[in-house]
Amino acid sequence: MTAPEVRIQVVEDIELAVSNGARRQAACAIMGIAATTFRRWKPPGSEPVLVDQRPNAMRPSPSNQLSERERQRIISVCNEPVFSNLSPSQIVPRLADQGVYIASESSFYRVLKSEGQLQHRGRAKRKQTRLPTTHIAEEPNDVWMWDITYLPTRTIGRHYYLYMIEDLYSRYGVHWEVHETESGEFASTLIAQAVLKCCKNGERPLLHSDNGSPMKSFTMRAKLEALGIKPSYSRPRVSNDNPYIESMFRTVKYCPQWPSQGFDSLNAARNWVASFIRWYNEEHRHSALNYITPGQQYRGEGQKLLEAREDLYQQAKERHPSRWSGATRNWQAVNAVALNPEKKALLAA
Repeated sequence: MTAPEVRIQVVEDIELAVSNGARRQAACAIMGIAATTFRRWKPPGSEPVLVDQRPNAMRPSPSNQLSERERQRIISVCNEPVFSNLSPSQIVPRLADQGVYIASESSFYRVLKSEGQLQHRGRAKRKQTRLPTTHIAEEPNDVWMWDITYLPTRTIGRHYYLYMIEDLYSRYGVHWEVHETESGEFASTLIAQAVLKCCKNGERPLLHSDNGSPMKSFTMRAKLEALGIKPSYSRPRVSNDNPYIESMFRTVKYCPQWPSQGFDSLNAARNWVASFIRWYNEEHRHSALNYITPGQQYRGEGQKLLEAREDLYQQAKERHPSRWSGATRNWQAVNAVALNPEKKALLAA
């Protein structure tokens, strides 16, 4: 429904365009209305712009409308002590058991809503929408993510388990291990070895994971506390709060060398993962990093490589400027990466 002042302005703009030689239909299309709408707002021979009469229309009351007495009875019944903690879905069947019918369940909800009483009822806590925690990494070892995934064997029903830690800023595979079982002991050893190998000068990254039992085991929590590492967890029963490590696992299992028939032994699985991590860290050009390897980003080598690419493209443009209709390709480095960024930040970007 268009406000009267907006109608008047639109009609004036269209008439001004027509007086300057524009076609009415084209002017209406530019203003976002149909030509028939323009004629309805201002019929031929009508001087003032017609106002929408729908808000002032007299509409008959529905024949099945509740009377005021019935509405008040619904409100009083719902506010009785015996029903005050119950929802209409519970109240209506109880009334039916007593041989009482006032209105339908949907009418109960509608009346309570119109009176501002359709609120949380009862002592149970109101259901709350939990937003994921946002973490931003601006350099290597700011935020680590870790998870466990299955590695199939040639024996049906038997799996090995790949423990993996990934750096958020660079997507670098920090440390990994393959074991025959899932356990908090293996997880605590994994994080201890990663810190020993990669954290210098007292660096302690935030560690994000899901809510699996190895992640929240007492052994793992004790190890994190001893190392001075702050843990972060995904929301319960939410599968996409740790997307980067899941993406890495997909790369693992969809690479051409993946043994689709399964691994013969634990050593075979470990050797294959070691080969894959070397490729992933040092050869794989990661699209999210503007096609530098995670290892280059992790060691701080990416900036010079991207600057060299930028210079190369600028030189190519100077040699053949007619081949470039705009700017050269964007070779900007990635300066910060957000894990579970807030929706407002995404919209602003």
